Amino acid sequence: MTRGPLHMIGNAHIDAVWLWQWQEGYQEVRATFRSALDRMDEYPDYVFTADSVAYFSWIAEHDPGLFDRIRKRVAEGRFEIVGGWWVEPDCNIPGGEAFVRHALYSQRWLAEHLGVIATVGCNVDPFGHNATLPQLLSKARLDSYAFLRPQSHERELPGQKFWWESMDGSRVLAYRIPHEYCSPGGEISGHVTKALQQLPVTTEPLMVFYGVGNHGGGPTIENIESIKQLAQRDLFPTMFPSTMRKFFDEARGFDGIPVHATELQPHAVGCYAAHSEVKRQNRLAEQLLLAAEKWTTIAGVLSGTPDATAELGHAWKQVLFNQFHDIAAGTAIEPAYDDARDQLGEAKAIAARLANRSIQSIARQIDVPAEPKMVPVAVFNPHPWPVTTTVELELGYPAPLRGDIAVTEGLAGRQLQMQEIRSAATANGRRRVAFVADLPPLGYQLYTLRPGDSTYHLGAPAQDGFVLDNGIVRAEVDPRTGWLKTLATADGPNLLPARKKQVAHAQVIDDDTDTWSHGVRSLWNTSGAFEVTRVRRLADGPVRQVVRVESAYGQSTLVEEYVLDAGADAVDVRVTIDWREQLKTLKLCFPFAIEQAEATHEVPYGHLVREQNREEVPSHAWVDVSGSNGGVALLNDGKYSFAVDGSEAGRPVLAMTCVRSPVYAWHDPRQLDADGVYEYLDQGIQKFRCRLQPHAGDWRTAGVVRNAAVLNQPVTPLIECFHRGPLPEQQSFVTVDGPGADQVVLSVLKKDEDDNGAVVLRGYETSGREAEVTVTLPFLGRTVEAVFRPGEVKTLLLGAAAETPATEVDLLEWDPRKPPPGVLR
Repeated sequence: MTRGPLHMIGNAHIDAVWLWQWQEGYQEVRATFRSALDRMDEYPDYVFTADSVAYFSWIAEHDPGLFDRIRKRVAEGRFEIVGGWWVEPDCNIPGGEAFVRHALYSQRWLAEHLGVIATVGCNVDPFGHNATLPQLLSKARLDSYAFLRPQSHERELPGQKFWWESMDGSRVLAYRIPHEYCSPGGEISGHVTKALQQLPVTTEPLMVFYGVGNHGGGPTIENIESIKQLAQRDLFPTMFPSTMRKFFDEARGFDGIPVHATELQPHAVGCYAAHSEVKRQNRLAEQLLLAAEKWTTIAGVLSGTPDATAELGHAWKQVLFNQFHDIAAGTAIEPAYDDARDQLGEAKAIAARLANRSIQSIARQIDVPAEPKMVPVAVFNPHPWPVTTTVELELGYPAPLRGDIAVTEGLAGRQLQMQEIRSAATANGRRRVAFVADLPPLGYQLYTLRPGDSTYHLGAPAQDGFVLDNGIVRAEVDPRTGWLKTLATADGPNLLPARKKQVAHAQVIDDDTDTWSHGVRSLWNTSGAFEVTRVRRLADGPVRQVVRVESAYGQSTLVEEYVLDAGADAVDVRVTIDWREQLKTLKLCFPFAIEQAEATHEVPYGHLVREQNREEVPSHAWVDVSGSNGGVALLNDGKYSFAVDGSEAGRPVLAMTCVRSPVYAWHDPRQLDADGVYEYLDQGIQKFRCRLQPHAGDWRTAGVVRNAAVLNQPVTPLIECFHRGPLPEQQSFVTVDGPGADQVVLSVLKKDEDDNGAVVLRGYETSGREAEVTVTLPFLGRTVEAVFRPGEVKTLLLGAAAETPATEVDLLEWDPRKPPPGVLR
């Protein structure tokens, strides 16, 4: 059988950061692109393909002459730009909105500076691909997708090419490139032969990548000459320099293309946990930016604060760059994480500054009449649904509040319970209090603090034992194991198993795999467990109950504070790990007594039901295990690696991988020297929070998605002063109503990128069912109605004129029915 044509894609995969820092990657981009342009001068039929818009922005900012050469070749169609994202990110760790921003900023940059946009998605190096990407790609005008991993030995797929489909029905034509994305620098017959061995024997077109890569380089003269020679041999199919666009246009013209409707996993499962700090800082930065956008948008209308779109865009690009697969996955060298710390820190600082400016500009307009011995506090909720949560407030010692404090909702509303908790300062002059706040949707509520008798002081707990019970949730800590022996709703069954031999809660795993954990799917070779050293009750008050568990293993310590607040439907677990082990992994394991259990995991802008086979999987802010007798959701604020063991019927074990300590940037087959000196990941102290939410029914009725959002994007309390103003003591700026309101999370409220005075709303359907909603924005005098398909991410543009109807736009904020603005046709 004669094989179909072989499209040869000349490229240079460039790792901006990996075994080097970004400054070296910056220079390598320039050298590689110059080499590609030189080859075009020498070979009239040569075509070069590149992705990662950040690289083009680097060239534009420091070498305008080289950028002009690129622009000319792009216009000729010989310098093909694919990907349409800021970098090739890790395709599991970023949040759903981060994937949107990769396309939003990148495609618009390409249109403005080069007169093109990418239409082919390309992520050849990342370590697996989440299930919602087809929708996020297609709504960013990318109709095709090329990837390498998982490779054929890691995951069987329905074909070399297939329609990759999301829950909402969106599709892209996907192609798994064979063998490798780069080639040797000399002749490439061996490289092409290995690729052909992985490709089907077919008359349909196929695609092979070539060119020196990872540290850049691109196709060499020897590569190009080799293709010419191989094309003349009848052992090989017809082959020629080509573009990915040309290949996909030809490939989609055949019938019978199969469909794949879930994620593309697994590859390198250790990357879901490696380098805890960069992963948590990524989560924090994403959430801070989303909150800052909401408040700057509202403050711009209410207070006339300066436009922050450019500053927020810069901050987002710092986050996007550090989602590069070898950074976010934890596989780069140690000095690269100093850079990531600083760049993510800049993004967080920008977000915090803009959010504070905006919130303060709104708060100063609240009408707060002067009153002796009163301190006003405005609490801001960034979510478009009502939130009940415990507010922690650090206070100085203003004269009226040196004794007991009474807290009131509003200026003269109901009096609330208040409890004094431990201050962040170990010095006189500061105190910290907690009270439960009921907050309106995306808005604020004013509270007032006065001298009174409602403060419950931190002191000797009144209750003996280790039971936490607020009338909604009941939990009991086992002092022997450090884990709970009871977890239940007020009228529900205990969802923890009663057995003589308990599953160890804090399990230590022997893990001699490399940084990626190449060659394995499960990290569960238990070699020991943390042993409890002390359990004590820290608080038992009307607002908060706390039991502290201290444990140790080897040179490491673990502190877990189980916190149950009044009105809460979940037990908060505040975790501090001081990790000193090497070539080991720490899992916190949560055994449940749940019949007919199903494990559901959050993925970017969506969810997946996965097998309970002990394999490590990438998940986001929540994992839920539900069955016929109820369920438990585990929420977190910065972990991504989970596994569920469902081997024992009715007793599934959910495990959260918290710490991994391989050597930095250690790649098989390199072996460690027995007496070598190495730097190990995740050494030292890390802190994070998780929540255990028991519930009846499934995760949908329990509001798990919203609860996880509140944990990750918390409310903001602000101590105010006296002033007159036009705003009332309570105000909501955005609400979501209608029969599908509980199903839709409105995640984005921002100004439009074109500076037209428009506002952009983005939300996603969370339950897998169609949802009809009405969004009301009283600060704009606007109401919008929308219908979401199951799992759909929808973007609405509200023009500056109130009478202008809202229009649905794509993720680039363009009308999907029209050509992209500024793009040459």
